[in-house]
Amino acid sequence: MAASSNSSLSGSSVSSDAEEYQPPIWKSYLYQLQQEAPRPKRIICPGEVGNRPKYYGREFHGIISREQADELLGGVEGAYILRESQRQPGCYTLALRFGNQTLNYRLFYDGKHFVGEKRFESIHDLVTDGLITLYIETKASEYISKMTTNPIYEHIGYATLLREKVSRRLSRSKNESRKASVTNEEHTAVEKISSLVRRAALSHNDNHFNYEKTHNFKVHTFRGPHWCEYCANFMWGLIAQGVRCSDCGLNVHKQCSKHVPNDCQPDLKRVKKVYCCDLTTLVKAHNTQRPMVVDMCIREIEARGLKSEGLYRVSGFTEHIEDVKMAFDRDGEKADISANIYPDINIITGALKLYFRDLPIPVITYDTYSKFIEAAKISSADERLEAVHEVLMLLPPAHYETLRYLMIHLKKVTLNEKDNFMNAENLGIVFGPTLMRPPEDSTLTSLHDMRYQKMIVQILIENEDVLF
Repeated sequence: MAASSNSSLSGSSVSSDAEEYQPPIWKSYLYQLQQEAPRPKRIICPGEVGNRPKYYGREFHGIISREQADELLGGVEGAYILRESQRQPGCYTLALRFGNQTLNYRLFYDGKHFVGEKRFESIHDLVTDGLITLYIETKASEYISKMTTNPIYEHIGYATLLREKVSRRLSRSKNESRKASVTNEEHTAVEKISSLVRRAALSHNDNHFNYEKTHNFKVHTFRGPHWCEYCANFMWGLIAQGVRCSDCGLNVHKQCSKHVPNDCQPDLKRVKKVYCCDLTTLVKAHNTQRPMVVDMCIREIEARGLKSEGLYRVSGFTEHIEDVKMAFDRDGEKADISANIYPDINIITGALKLYFRDLPIPVITYDTYSKFIEAAKISSADERLEAVHEVLMLLPPAHYETLRYLMIHLKKVTLNEKDNFMNAENLGIVFGPTLMRPPEDSTLTSLHDMRYQKMIVQILIENEDVLF
């Protein structure tokens, strides 16, 4: 039963409706069609074929024409043979009977058999999957084209599970950010969290970090019947039936994935590391405002290292820095980076810099890199500052918040310049290539842009109170 149309979309009534909501029945039409699809029938060659490739079986009939192949199939739906092309020796063809006609597909092998994107362990599986796809797309092409027009994503599967996930994590939330896009009381809840169920869960606690995150979809083979958690339709085929988000586990059709909202809530069970993990993925998985590495390292540095000479410029021992990395990957926020374990503060600064270098998408993202470089080239100081501010607003919220917090910290470092000898320019030299990298990964571009990278970080430090 759907939630009442005249119910209020705020307060306890939403929570009550969400709690009583019963997911609709999964749609079975495409599943029934898969069950009805023709079964493969291998037509065996009666004699031995001398030039048969070792990865083909007795369904291989050697060099024969299309007409001969058609005759051998005998009009039997689902019947198939393999043949070598008369026109192109060494090229192989799958001849398959479907829809009262013989279809011919160029066949390839690279350790697995394929005619398109999907790769199969056996010819039998390839043909089985092909017949299912042909049958469903023939019988239900119009139905498939309309699958995404009336989604029930908000009331099933992933969205329903989010109610429990989010509720558990909200109790750990803190609200520290000065950036409006992190939590916007006026309209963010409606725009970014459209699900009725999740909205009800979030209404229990307003102190949450509402960072948008796209799903990290990858092609996936499901064992046993699976249904799409966006459109509720069956995911047909033998292999690669759809995609799964590797961060949260959401399962959808490939075509449905284009319509899923950017509401990925990473599962800690799937986020195996702290280092080398996407920044937004990490903070959403742990429900923190910033990566724990950044918070913990900066706290440690400010507690005992602000006056250390050459702070951030002097390197700690590489093996000790790797130890810190392993500690975070293994223990997360419980990692011990205290002076008792790592008395040299340069090990902690090295671990923080390594975290930023290891990010798959830098803090200053690839999308904004060129805009920052162009801003640095502006001759007028006031116009340059304004341009930098405009580009900052393009950063993803989690990246913005992390950069903001780091710049506040680095400003404190410069206030101790008489002891540590590190001013904004020096820190710009250190952090420029650490926080921003060109998207094309060109050494030449990096060298050419180095002065502008330094300039951007210097501007951010010196003007952090104005820019953030």
